[in-house]
Amino acid sequence: MNNRKAFTLIELLVVIAIIGILMGLLFPAVNGVLDTARKTQAKNDVTQIATAVAAYETEYGRLPLANTTTVNTNLVAVLIGLDTNNNPRGIPFLEVQAAKKGKGGTNGFGFVDPWTTNIPYSISLDADYDNNIGVSANGSVSGSTVLRKKVAVWNVSTNARRQVRSWD
Repeated sequence: MNNRKAFTLIELLVVIAIIGILMGLLFPAVNGVLDTARKTQAKNDVTQIATAVAAYETEYGRLPLANTTTVNTNLVAVLIGLDTNNNPRGIPFLEVQAAKKGKGGTNGFGFVDPWTTNIPYSISLDADYDNNIGVSANGSVSGSTVLRKKVAVWNVSTNARRQVRSWD
């Protein structure tokens, strides 16, 4: 009689089932880490945009494109120094990269957050210089929250966990 040591079919199926269960537990954890990384990137983006607008105002004594409600391609062109009509010295106040999936950046819509590729960040500027701006999380400029700031930047998100604001 040959006495061979090997896995039986049932043992192999049990091992595969255990690996499958562990992978099923791992996917939500990885998704949570990716979501946290995107939120960190978005927070950095809104802070950079708000800082760039404040630096522009310090340099030129006025806010750039004060009638805009989104960080669209026109505002990005002013802040990166390509629009020499509104930024005659061509000073790059903001450094941006092309949008990539999960990383945000600029595309044909403007400066977008890491979750979306077609909705740019929203912005509210104190165009009348009374140190009050109204903002809301749904993307409208005159909103329910009044801030004592010159600039506020946020992303429009239907998921409250993904909401990122420059004034937090």
